[in-house]
Amino acid sequence: MKTNSMYREELLELYSEKPNFGHLKVKTHEKTLNNAGCPDKFTLELNVKNGRIIDAAFHGEGCVISTVSASLLTQKLKGMKLSEAKKLNKSDIDKLLKIEVVPLKVKCELLPLEILKRI
Repeated sequence: MKTNSMYREELLELYSEKPNFGHLKVKTHEKTLNNAGCPDKFTLELNVKNGRIIDAAFHGEGCVISTVSASLLTQKLKGMKLSEAKKLNKSDIDKLLKIEVVPLKVKCELLPLEILKRI
């Protein structure tokens, strides 16, 4: 079983690598949001065909939690139906992150999900 420190190392590695960070060459959906009271601001881009998410990317700036959440969420979205993706919730994001997010950072954790729900 992995320890919390191992999970933290994985999160920091994801933060430095930022999988799915950037712009899509072909996008059908795009939405930008920021967290009130903190500097996190991201844009989520999707390429959706026949109701299914073909590709997903994000760009912007944020803390470790919001950035990793966006990276993991965009990875999960690929291949999902958009209608099903919009049903994802905090529990799903918690499972992706594999850590318990402190209450102060829950808005950061859920920013990418909030953007998705508004697309």
